[in-house]
Amino acid sequence: MATSMSGPIISGLEVRGPINPGFEEILTPEAMAFLAELEGRFGGERLRLLDVRTKRQALLDQGHKPDFLPETRAIRDADWTIGPLPVDLLDRRVEITGPVDRKMVINALNSGAKVFMADYEDATCPTWTNLVEGQINIRDAVRRTITHEDPASGKKYRLSDKTAVLKVRPRGWHLEERHVLMDGEPMSGALFDFGLHVFHNAHELLARGSGPYVYLPKLESHFEARLWREVFLVAEEYLHLPHGSIKATVLIETILAAFEMDEILYELREHSAGLNCGRWDYIFSFIKKFRKDPAAVMPDRAEVTMATPFLSAYSQLAIRTCHRRGAPAIGGMAAFIPVKDNHEANEVAFSRVRADKEREASNGHDGTWVAHPGLVPVAREVFDAYMPMPNQIARKRTDVTVTAADLLAVPAGPKTEAGLRNNVAVGIGYIEAWLRGQGCVPLFNLMEDAATAEISRTQVWQWLHTGTALDDGQAVTLDLIDRIVAEELSAWETRVGANAYAKGRYADAASLFRDLVAREDFTDFLTLPAYERVVAEGA
Repeated sequence: MATSMSGPIISGLEVRGPINPGFEEILTPEAMAFLAELEGRFGGERLRLLDVRTKRQALLDQGHKPDFLPETRAIRDADWTIGPLPVDLLDRRVEITGPVDRKMVINALNSGAKVFMADYEDATCPTWTNLVEGQINIRDAVRRTITHEDPASGKKYRLSDKTAVLKVRPRGWHLEERHVLMDGEPMSGALFDFGLHVFHNAHELLARGSGPYVYLPKLESHFEARLWREVFLVAEEYLHLPHGSIKATVLIETILAAFEMDEILYELREHSAGLNCGRWDYIFSFIKKFRKDPAAVMPDRAEVTMATPFLSAYSQLAIRTCHRRGAPAIGGMAAFIPVKDNHEANEVAFSRVRADKEREASNGHDGTWVAHPGLVPVAREVFDAYMPMPNQIARKRTDVTVTAADLLAVPAGPKTEAGLRNNVAVGIGYIEAWLRGQGCVPLFNLMEDAATAEISRTQVWQWLHTGTALDDGQAVTLDLIDRIVAEELSAWETRVGANAYAKGRYADAASLFRDLVAREDFTDFLTLPAYERVVAEGA
């Protein structure tokens, strides 16, 4: 039975979420004191940097275009490298990502991938239960005591003898944790996730020959990376961890961060474990940042592949930058998922994944991401063939030259009603799952998380508000969108059946999707209003 915990615990920190059985082992007074230390020191700077984001967006809305920073040229020109990499992060040829639920954690660690990124961000709906149970699951996984029995099938899950290296992705700087208040205000979701993880697991991980390794999402500047470095330094001092033992891989998944890769690595130096090309969020960021520019309108989402010049330039710039600094450059996500009992569909999906991974490996990436255990052997086979050594950091790619114009080149391609309809269908399907507490969901043979759903709704917003016409001559109007939303809502009832539809949140999802694309003022992240609904419903 859950009990409530309210009122200040220590230093102004107050837990408003229910304390279910086992939660007290995570939300200890000592852990809360550590969270209070982090929020007290860094909460204000986080808010200031979010305000800087707003001001930069205002400049972009006025037509300003980003460029490499003249004030940091000395950093880009100088010869320096990041700190040495731990032995278990030298070979990262295949990484798998997924949410922090118990069964997924076990399956991902057992998948045969070199690294598992346990995701509190895009793949996890941040209900209080999901987050704290996720901390329990990760704690148990680190100590190798994690087991799970499926209540429906009775199947039992436990860790294999050899498992993937664990990395944890906390939420981004923009997200709050509404169930924990500091002096009456919600604390940072990023500091909550990171703080509890390192407090409970850093020493245990180091004792087992690994370390507290994290992924950092959605950074927009080296100043935001600097804030993380300061967090790491305080955490290491507070918890008596060896200096530099916290290692962070930064996802370059915003167009603004692409202009500051050197600077981000420089800020994190002794804490850096390289960069990752978070391609889906990167596309979302490109559309979002230039959303009011009719000249920056993207074609159908399916047409925006890594072969398009602006994405190829970004990927190769990441490789060149990382390798010059002695850092690994990890490739992007393969979102395809195997289809049960459909050999033909799987062969098509596998061939696409294989081609994507061959491009990454031949370009010089040191590893790649997959979303499903079934894709681990496909990706591993490619990287084994192209990269017999642990990594390709020795390939400096000095032949690569990327300009600001290369990064900002808008791809050409069709804009179709089918593309618009797919965006609506994915948006409704993903938001529906999110409102039920599920952060990643298979839709149309792809694993969709918040990043891919963001592309869908942002593209619809951009097409509508820039007066885009489809290739068949139709103008993208609110009437057209309303018609397609209604038709796709009906299609979802057909796809899942009347019973599942009635039990689901499809009408709510369609309403939220429609509101997000219709409103004149763009909402930076769909998870912000969706989180408001989740919290209001007591989740």
